[in-house]
Amino acid sequence: MVDAIDIEIDHDRNASSGSANYYGYITGGATPAARVANSIVSAYDQNVQIHLPEQSIATIVEDNALRLLLDLLRLDASTWSCRTFTTGATASNILGLLCGREHIINEAIKRHVSRSGVCNGAGTVGENGLLSACRAANIENIQILTTMPHSSLLKACSIAGFGRSCVIDVGVSKESLEIDLGILEDCLKRENTVSILALSCGEVNTGLFTTHGVTEVERLRVLCDNYGAWIHIDAAFGVFARVLENEPEFDRVRAGAEGLEFADSITADAHKLLNVPYDCGFFFCRHVDLSQQVFRNPNAAYLSFNTGGGATIVSPLHIGIENSRRFRGLPVYATLMAYGRQGYKEMLIRQIHFARVVATFIHHHPALELLPEHIAQGNGAGKEIFVIVLFRAKDPGLNAELVSRINASAQIYVSGTMWGGKPASRIAVSNWQVDPQRDLGRVRGVIEGVLSSWSDTRSTDLSVDQVL
Repeated sequence: MVDAIDIEIDHDRNASSGSANYYGYITGGATPAARVANSIVSAYDQNVQIHLPEQSIATIVEDNALRLLLDLLRLDASTWSCRTFTTGATASNILGLLCGREHIINEAIKRHVSRSGVCNGAGTVGENGLLSACRAANIENIQILTTMPHSSLLKACSIAGFGRSCVIDVGVSKESLEIDLGILEDCLKRENTVSILALSCGEVNTGLFTTHGVTEVERLRVLCDNYGAWIHIDAAFGVFARVLENEPEFDRVRAGAEGLEFADSITADAHKLLNVPYDCGFFFCRHVDLSQQVFRNPNAAYLSFNTGGGATIVSPLHIGIENSRRFRGLPVYATLMAYGRQGYKEMLIRQIHFARVVATFIHHHPALELLPEHIAQGNGAGKEIFVIVLFRAKDPGLNAELVSRINASAQIYVSGTMWGGKPASRIAVSNWQVDPQRDLGRVRGVIEGVLSSWSDTRSTDLSVDQVL
């Protein structure tokens, strides 16, 4: 298993994602095994998008890496028959939306023909195009129903031809991940409209989850099936909560990642909590035939060979965007073989514990405010905290500069964001080297130093009359 001090990092400088004290963008580091494997990938320097088992084992290694991932995440490999590596969240979300688009329009064509007996043409989006397929299905609108979506989902909507304005928030409030089932069903039942429901399994600002348990997701599945909708889960980092076991302190977090088996597609990032080098995302879908309708590479003879064992592994170029890419699966395979479920469970527990002690420090500090507000109303390190700590300074002037002042220390790195229309700071804990006892002192020291420096600056700005 991997230990928090397996390799030497100079913690007195900012070593970017190679440091345990880099808390930006939920960027994990690279475990020693993943780093070595990544060097081999650069030396290998071959395209792995074509399954040629008599010439290379690359696609076999990648399929085994994906199977190991599914096993780590307690997902059934026979169910998730369409699986591939991507560059990350944006590419994976594009795959999910494009597969969803094919499904919901195919379903709409069937329903339209069944109701009216009229077929205004036929064919899939992948074959005949979006406009032709929508005309055949009598579709006027495509909508993505979600709560607090990641920006990559909106970008994916633009690329997929839906437009960013197709994203509709069906939450109980503007800054809530909880779905309002009444609003959701009203949207699903709209005439001449097809829908994809996109759920966040680990929201980017807070690390919180849209659903909390199998029952909630099952209810959404039944509702979506009634209206021919697709369920896509953006599980960029939240999916890794599935490595946790039955420790009561993780009940709330673990419940947020339950029910994924009811989804149609799942996306996640390996360069986050799996701690492999950029870039590496992955995509799981239960409909391999549908995926090939969208992504099949149709007419390049030199890419069409799928010899020897092709029935068991589909060439990745037929289920993904790229025709060419590097051997992303090797670092994943190496790190999973090196550390296994127990190693990754121990990493994640350290990360969660550290996030919670930082949240407790912030919650009890008179100059800081822990966010979201409902977490602050608890004890500040409640069971909802996963790996993200969102906070701001109570002094608006300092709050506007807090991120830049923290990062100027070159001791830790945090990312800036917005919450409630105001700037906020975000500590995203994702590096395999995190040590709660060692690292809390550094975070506390940097933040206290920033607060002290700000206080000194404000004191020197006072006029003589103000002092007297």
